[in-house]
Amino acid sequence: MADLLVLRRPAVSVPLAAITVAVGAVLLVPLLTPLDQSAVALDRVSLPPSLAHPGGTDDLGRDVLHRSIYGLRVSLLVGVVAALAAAIVGGLVGGLAGMLGGWVDRILMRVIDTVSALPHLLLGIFVVAMLRPSLGAVILSIGLTHWLSTARIVRSELLSLRTRPFIDAAVAGGASRARVLTRHLFPHVLPKIALAVTLMIPHAVWHETSLSFLGLGLPPHLASLGNMINDGQRSLLAGAWWSSIVPGAVIVAVTLAIAALTARWRDHLDPRVRAELNL
Repeated sequence: MADLLVLRRPAVSVPLAAITVAVGAVLLVPLLTPLDQSAVALDRVSLPPSLAHPGGTDDLGRDVLHRSIYGLRVSLLVGVVAALAAAIVGGLVGGLAGMLGGWVDRILMRVIDTVSALPHLLLGIFVVAMLRPSLGAVILSIGLTHWLSTARIVRSELLSLRTRPFIDAAVAGGASRARVLTRHLFPHVLPKIALAVTLMIPHAVWHETSLSFLGLGLPPHLASLGNMINDGQRSLLAGAWWSSIVPGAVIVAVTLAIAALTARWRDHLDPRVRAELNL
């Protein structure tokens, strides 16, 4: 009953509805109206938003809203896969640091501090530049630059759990280190990792958009929100503001909805916040 009441609150229902609409559009629109990525229509160049083209058309006559939905599909795919990859790397590094401690913990934390000192976007550009710009290269660059927060969360949680009485009881009862990790520690850390993944998705989406905007993402003719915003710069001077505004609005709305829903989930998991909000 309490969960149903939470879902009815505007702070949850509004971003949840926005995410549902976005995911539904990403899944259904390609099936109902397939997009020819290389097609142009020179008879309808830079048309303003209308009933026929709610998002207008770009300088090659392509429907902006239609391409934005395809671009959002790419961004969400990259965001989810890259966030999962970063969570796996961060979980392994944080798990080793938290379980082994000692010199292993010190070395790994120095590595994390060193990588944290580097700008993520600059490091991502370096990774993509070492490879050929592609979807896989973008995912790899995001995964290798966004695992640090997950590693810190997992390490901190494990260090806290290791001092709990139930862990001492399990060790005294003859449980091996592997059993303690899989049976007692991992179930407590998993919700924090899941929360870190959802928090990472908006960052990964913006990272992918930034790389595509700089020409280091997908090929220019493929629909990507970053590519569309970059292409729309040419049309801004001609008054065709929708070429950049529509894909920009799509990415802002979706990432804000994900961030808002994740923040609410984080508050829901925190017992102190739950008590304050009477959840």
